[in-house]
Amino acid sequence: MSFRDSSAGGANLARRRFVTGLAVGGVASLGGLARWPAFAAQPQAATASPELRGTEFDLSIGRSPVNFTGRARMATTVNGSLPAPVLRWREGDTVTLRVANHLRDAYSSIHWHGIILPANMDGVPGLSFDGIPPGETYTYRFQLNQAGTYWYHSHSMLQEQEGLYGAIIVDPREPAPYHYDREHVVLLSDWTDMDPGALFRRMKKMAEYDNYYKRTVGDFMRDVRDDGLSATLQDRGMWGRMRMTPTDISDVNAHTYTYLVNGAAPAGNWTGLFKPGEKVLLRFINGAAMTYFDVRIPGLKMTVVAADGQYIHPVTVDEFRIAVAETFDVLVEPAGQEAFSIFAQDMGRTGYARGTLAVRHGLEAPLPNLDPRPLLTMDDMGHGSHGAHGKAGMEGGCGAAMGMGAASTMKGMEGGCGAAMMGSTMQDAHAGHGAGAPSNGMVRHPASEHGNPLVDMQSMAVAPKLDDPGIGLRNNGRKVLTYADMRSLFDDPDGREPGREIELHLTGHMEKFAWSFNGQKFMDAEPLRLNYGERMRIVLVNDTMMTHPIHLHGLWSDLENEQGEFHLRKHTVDIPPGTRRSYRVRADALGRWAYHCHLLMHMEAGMMREVRVEERA
Repeated sequence: MSFRDSSAGGANLARRRFVTGLAVGGVASLGGLARWPAFAAQPQAATASPELRGTEFDLSIGRSPVNFTGRARMATTVNGSLPAPVLRWREGDTVTLRVANHLRDAYSSIHWHGIILPANMDGVPGLSFDGIPPGETYTYRFQLNQAGTYWYHSHSMLQEQEGLYGAIIVDPREPAPYHYDREHVVLLSDWTDMDPGALFRRMKKMAEYDNYYKRTVGDFMRDVRDDGLSATLQDRGMWGRMRMTPTDISDVNAHTYTYLVNGAAPAGNWTGLFKPGEKVLLRFINGAAMTYFDVRIPGLKMTVVAADGQYIHPVTVDEFRIAVAETFDVLVEPAGQEAFSIFAQDMGRTGYARGTLAVRHGLEAPLPNLDPRPLLTMDDMGHGSHGAHGKAGMEGGCGAAMGMGAASTMKGMEGGCGAAMMGSTMQDAHAGHGAGAPSNGMVRHPASEHGNPLVDMQSMAVAPKLDDPGIGLRNNGRKVLTYADMRSLFDDPDGREPGREIELHLTGHMEKFAWSFNGQKFMDAEPLRLNYGERMRIVLVNDTMMTHPIHLHGLWSDLENEQGEFHLRKHTVDIPPGTRRSYRVRADALGRWAYHCHLLMHMEAGMMREVRVEERA
């Protein structure tokens, strides 16, 4: 593979500016540097943000001008930096963070994502505390009882989309179970020049605004040739009855977003240095508001050694999908050339984030082309024979009936399909473990979904699909990471079998851009109540055509395998369409906790619940 020196004008100016951004962008002014706390930049790390170390920190939330696209905009920043400074802590230490809100007219907050801490330190306005008023300071103080790669972000309004996010590294008390010579944070994110509030209002008015790729007459003729007229008409009819499109992979894409690596647009070419023969640890963080990234480094294998800050049995892959809010620690051994591209394309294949590993600054490696745009199938959405991942899964009356969507109140469903779909109200507990489907093979839906104007579809046949790399990644000729590949390096830290089970359905209405659990928006739902000290199971069923990263604050989520056994400890669990995934939770932290989809605008639109961990009565 060849490489080139970008300082010689080798940037590909033919690519659209909204995809690549500017070669020189980011924060345009770093005023107030003299007020920053002292920081020590680690010699082995190269990030776009300063690194702050120690146990006491002063963080200032304010507004700074940025320019990623040729137009100056104001961002919400920490200490004038986008991303916010990297915070480097040490396991066992107690850290104190004085967070000052210098925004003139808005409350703010910081949530320490994935860090286990007391509820009043979690940083969620309305649950943990009231938020930080303009001109005031809130002091966070907590002990670190974990190590790994995490991140922090605002939990106020849409400030996260405006730039208020940063990386956290907690160095372990004991050496890691792997060796590396150098490390880099690789923080992926999405930026829009639009006011995030205006973007949200646009989504409510026209959720398909960014979907430029709806199927054409030419696509119809090709499908008739490949699949036959009858199958093609049936496929189009089902999508039409649901008022959905198989090209709707993500709500917002590169027609609106510029994708960033450590605050640098693709043309900015963030660069992490290495020396030949070194083993390099890359700490990947998806700090985007709405974007899933598929990450690869052409010419290098990647060995994943930690997920969401927790060690796993090493697994070597060519590519991985990182959901919003997830983190992966990856080892690479660059050799044989002077530069390698870090290529992170969005799930809908509309754009990419890009960085470079190189022996010196100014080098570039060739970028691969975007992969072909994927199409959702009915099976992807839990409307076919799970596991087939294709049109063939939609045979028979059940599939045809489901094509009518929940909005049709499921009239016309016959026999077992209708009976199963109209099944009994969800119970707290039912027979069998949470990983598999119910014993009758059909999905039971809560009564709150039926006839609900905020629910436009329901899944019929779901499975964990832990071994599925996901839409757009199957059979692409590369080894792609799956949840089945990852297994915690430790046994179940609790050891007890769950004594209780709660099942929640992820629900939504695409046209209305309404999102919820069980068809109930946050403001209309009662809290989920957990008894302090109990070990319980949460089962999530995705009834929508979108993928949702679900984050439970304050408690670990111990993902189960298909046999209902402990498999993987996480703080954010990805739930693709047509899946039913379960995880164990130990309710060992008293208080009120947020529980939500980490797609920022899905949370804002209602896919959030309160979880209360309370002493037994």
